[in-house]
Amino acid sequence: MSHPAWQRTLEVGTAEQTHALAASLGAELQAGDLLVLSGELGAGKTTFTQGLGEGLGVRAGIISPTFVLVRIHPNLPDGPRPGGPDLVHVDAYRLASASEIDDIDLENTMDSAVTVVEWGRGRVEHLSESRLEVELHRRLGSARPGGSAQPGSVRPSTDVLDFDTDDADEPRTVVFRGFGPRWTEPPSALAGIPDLPATTKTD
Repeated sequence: MSHPAWQRTLEVGTAEQTHALAASLGAELQAGDLLVLSGELGAGKTTFTQGLGEGLGVRAGIISPTFVLVRIHPNLPDGPRPGGPDLVHVDAYRLASASEIDDIDLENTMDSAVTVVEWGRGRVEHLSESRLEVELHRRLGSARPGGSAQPGSVRPSTDVLDFDTDDADEPRTVVFRGFGPRWTEPPSALAGIPDLPATTKTD
């Protein structure tokens, strides 16, 4: 497996901050981008995807697509990014291999949409020469930091819907890794947020 061009390890203090950070990132994503999300159950992967959807300006109501594998959320013509890419949201938890990913024909939408794959590590790397990996972990037992890193100047939405029901509102560690020519540098959404020491925790 290729090595990342860079890695950033951040902390967000609440689910709303997780959402806001993702919304800031979503605002700069382009058609053809592939994001691979990992982390334990309840770590906030769906909350993060909801934020991406807000930043992309797609139809609201993003939930985990566990039972249908793939959900497509179309761009809203009256949203913040009219004419922007759709969001294709994939849950690969029940898929055993890259060949099973191929069976759901993601290549048909890869070039025209932003594709977000939960539990995709080791299964989707062949779909694109570039990808952004996002790894979320709950910092259990941590005191909630009143001064934890805010996602730039982005303010959390006050009408955020559909947070994960198992998303306890506690600090998260979020690790970003960039691979390939699209992600030679970190996205501007991460600018100004201090790094935590790199984590060695894996799925």
